[in-house]
Amino acid sequence: MEQLKETPLIQAHTGVGALMAPFGGWNMPIQYEGILAEHRFCRESAALFDICHMGEFLYQGGIASGGLEDIFTFSVTSIPVGRSKYGFLLNELGGIIDDLIVFRTAADEAMIVVNAATADNDFNVISSRLQEPSFITNISPATGKLDIQGPLSRDILADLFGAEIGTIPYFKFIKMNILGSEAIVSRTGYTGELGFEIFLPSEKVGELWNLISGDSRIKPAGLGARDLLRLEVGYSLYGNDLDDSISPLEAGLEVFVNFDKKFVGKDALIKQRAGHLTRSKIAFRVASRRSPRHFYEVWGGDSRIGTVTSGAFSPMLGCGIGLALVSPGFSDIGSEITICHEKVVMDATVCELPFFSGGSLRK
Repeated sequence: MEQLKETPLIQAHTGVGALMAPFGGWNMPIQYEGILAEHRFCRESAALFDICHMGEFLYQGGIASGGLEDIFTFSVTSIPVGRSKYGFLLNELGGIIDDLIVFRTAADEAMIVVNAATADNDFNVISSRLQEPSFITNISPATGKLDIQGPLSRDILADLFGAEIGTIPYFKFIKMNILGSEAIVSRTGYTGELGFEIFLPSEKVGELWNLISGDSRIKPAGLGARDLLRLEVGYSLYGNDLDDSISPLEAGLEVFVNFDKKFVGKDALIKQRAGHLTRSKIAFRVASRRSPRHFYEVWGGDSRIGTVTSGAFSPMLGCGIGLALVSPGFSDIGSEITICHEKVVMDATVCELPFFSGGSLRK
């Protein structure tokens, strides 16, 4: 059996009876008091997530001369110090090895935050594409990460650590002292709500968890609520909506690809953009409260046209929602489709993203 990794907060989770399950090679909390309750608390107040399973790499060297500039689908040199950018690490065929965020921590330094399940491969791929003199270090074991998300997250953190946190713009971060250690506080997240991500030494993460969770305005939330929150705002999940066989163009994420720069996989994407896409992402709403699931079939009339990549019941919309990859010609907004699995049949309609747009993200 696979030996699962555990975050520094394993005792905090099991001590309150959290439901634990494997995720990306880690033993992670799926829920505490319930997915719907945790979802609601994040949408209405604030939720605290253990995200210590994510991977972090520290790059040091010239951004251009060391080769980092040519690795991702976005320009690292164009990121001002103190800001971050989302994009992709691709293979030669344009498939997504991972989706990630780069934090420009100094003129000659960057922190790369990657998905847990892909972290080891990401590190090897990035390392192989760098040039000397430059250095990349896997700082994941030494780094803890907590996400505080929800409309009251700014107030909670400002009360604990000072008003400076309240001045951080979206996708910008600051370095500050938290619990006697240098930490990065970033105005980013994965829920569609106002939120922050805190990176600090892993030995401090338990103390920080206890401090934040002592505020009655915030409750812990597991990966079940996190997945539902991200789907309602149309964010992609690696391993479901993205993988190394799916390109950013197929995934509907061309906006995160800068074709004016060099990167591995660019030639393949240029060919796709010229009209060779064999599938594309759609969003859909089910005409009932039934939940579509990953790998359910998508039908257009009498033809199977694709596969559901993510699906769930949306508490905010009161119906089933999902993302799917389908054949060309079936992505028009308003198109009627059918979601099928064995004896389950659901009528659905192709719709625009996000499903839910009433969050506090840019509050």
